Amino acid sequence: MIEIYLLISATITTLKLALLAMIIGLTLAISIAIIEELKIFKILLIIGKFLFLIICSLPEVLVVIFIYLGISKLLVILNNIIFNIGNINYINISPVLCGVIALALIYAASAYQIISGAFKSISKSQWESGQVLGMNNNVIFFKLILPQMWQYALPGLGNQWLVLLKDTALVSLISVNDLMFQTKNIILITNKPYKWYLLSAFIYILITLLSNLILLKINFLVNRFN
Repeated sequence: MIEIYLLISATITTLKLALLAMIIGLTLAISIAIIEELKIFKILLIIGKFLFLIICSLPEVLVVIFIYLGISKLLVILNNIIFNIGNINYINISPVLCGVIALALIYAASAYQIISGAFKSISKSQWESGQVLGMNNNVIFFKLILPQMWQYALPGLGNQWLVLLKDTALVSLISVNDLMFQTKNIILITNKPYKWYLLSAFIYILITLLSNLILLKINFLVNRFN
């Protein structure tokens, strides 16, 4: 059945979007949190926190739309001011790329709050213990503080992963061939909304259950020596 094949393909696209957005978003969130913790590169910290504040203040659907429309406009402005390749009024940007960027920023804004809170949950005595052993601050942070941070942050980050999975449906607004976009197309062809929406819901639930099992295993591995 061609519709089932299309749904499977769209599900794979959804998972790829979510995984890529999580990797990029988590990298960005950890980077800003580390900068804050080590009190370095204050300009980058201010820019990062301001960006996260804006992302948290906006409905997620607006973030997706602004990224999709804004990147193209920004490139046109940069061309006119800096590159001057020619009289270009519009640059076509891949909806998939825009979707990944938008989802990554949404995830990063929430992940930063979780990671920052996790760092603050670690006792200051850990720093003092490292200093007694003759370690400098960078060694203390990366050898003692950072590994312990994951114990506090993983539950929240896991929950944000589940939220991110649902947020992938937003990119259907910019014509990314994710699970929801393909479901709507199939419904238009077959005129059977209940069947295909229920099947899509089942797929989301299945992904969530599998994700929970993986997250439980990761939490067990991280906390097994506590």
